[in-house]
Amino acid sequence: MNTPQQRGTAEMVAAMLISGTIGWFVLVSGQPVLEVVFWRCLIGAGTLLLICAAMGFLRPGLLSRVTFALAVLSGVAIVGNWLLLFAAYSRASIAIATAVYNVQPFMLVGLAALFLGERITVLKMGWLAVAFIGMLAIVSAHGTGGSSGESYLLGIALAAGAAFLYAIAALIIKRLTGTPPHLIALIQVCTGVLMLAPWMYSSPLPAGVTAWGSLVTLGMVHTGVMYVLLYSAIQKLPTALTGALSFVYPIAAIAVDWIAFDHRLTLLQWLGVSLILLAVAGMQRGWGVERWKPGARAPQS
Repeated sequence: MNTPQQRGTAEMVAAMLISGTIGWFVLVSGQPVLEVVFWRCLIGAGTLLLICAAMGFLRPGLLSRVTFALAVLSGVAIVGNWLLLFAAYSRASIAIATAVYNVQPFMLVGLAALFLGERITVLKMGWLAVAFIGMLAIVSAHGTGGSSGESYLLGIALAAGAAFLYAIAALIIKRLTGTPPHLIALIQVCTGVLMLAPWMYSSPLPAGVTAWGSLVTLGMVHTGVMYVLLYSAIQKLPTALTGALSFVYPIAAIAVDWIAFDHRLTLLQWLGVSLILLAVAGMQRGWGVERWKPGARAPQS
């Protein structure tokens, strides 16, 4: 691994593999979702504080009041996103919740068109239609995965809500260009601690090695270490390769769900998951763009 791109590729794959195991640690912890998110924020804040201090991101003058306010607002969206996504795991399974969650690029496109005036192309609309068909396939498979139909559909709705909140956070973060991302992450998790602390006042502390081990791992590894790997990789890799490697995350989540919980997708669910991932890949990579350009000629050899 002598080149920056090789190191970045290894870091991106590691970050996505770590992300793919989040659902397993959430469920194994045995704690209510709100408490899981609180402890992830609290332990993650301590980890990111040390990282930001070591990287020199705590010096005065890095943040304006507007930047700080936007970072806090993005933190509210991120924490809400975690709450909804973690709640979806036990209802629709890790694999299905993760697949539905991956429609967030399309939500970001819609929000950017609505608030930033960005144009939605015919090509993007076409891939959106493919993703929508995938969603219909997943929804129509309710009750076939071992859970009740109502619980399954609620899980899908929660995962879709989580994707929407993530898209809002991403839209806000677009305005924070130039701000160290590790510092943004620190502000986000600190916001989560302050948001959820009032509900934790009367809650008992988690009990048992398994619960604490899961929570500490979520805070230190899935928040602190994962952010460092992810942002380091993004700085080294071209956008196209970053987008391609991001698909390690849903694949890893599906594998973890199968190995750890023996959740096997039905044929209809596999169809829906495949269509969603295909649509996201197609939109991110611009597949089919030459066909949609008027007068476009085939590339010469």
